[in-house]
Amino acid sequence: TDAIGKMKLMQDLVVLALQTDSTRTITLRLNGMNAVPEIAGVKNDWHNLSHHGQDQAKIDELKVIETAEFTALGDFLRKLKATQESGRPLLDSTAVMFGSNLGNASAHSTANIPLLLAGGGFKHGRHITGDAKNNTPMCNLFVRLMQNMGIETDTFGTSTGVLAI
Repeated sequence: TDAIGKMKLMQDLVVLALQTDSTRTITLRLNGMNAVPEIAGVKNDWHNLSHHGQDQAKIDELKVIETAEFTALGDFLRKLKATQESGRPLLDSTAVMFGSNLGNASAHSTANIPLLLAGGGFKHGRHITGDAKNNTPMCNLFVRLMQNMGIETDTFGTSTGVLAI
């Protein structure tokens, strides 16, 4: 099975685990960063491509990987939306966060990490930015996620407030 087939199988297992209330929290980490992903059109390892140094050929190959990632994410979100739980889509009660560990992989910068949040009953269809100069702590988002799960807290880690989402 190729990487996409493996990802679809993992998605099915995650949806089943959430649907059956076997768990309420799942972390899915894409690994093999130093291996060449099993994706058509990719010849170099992901890590090497992330340090592209503005080399257009590397950027183009990295786009193939990122397109496959977002296609898989879209498939996963559609599966959650199509799965009913108590008469409503499972996506409505499931917060899905997708992102990276770096804001600029080529420079190994952890500033301004892009994240995507879907589901969970939040208002979507918006682009929210933090303070790029002062690097709004990601923990501000985590406080909001915890509050949405019923945890009564106003702080977490390095939070400086609660992200309004």
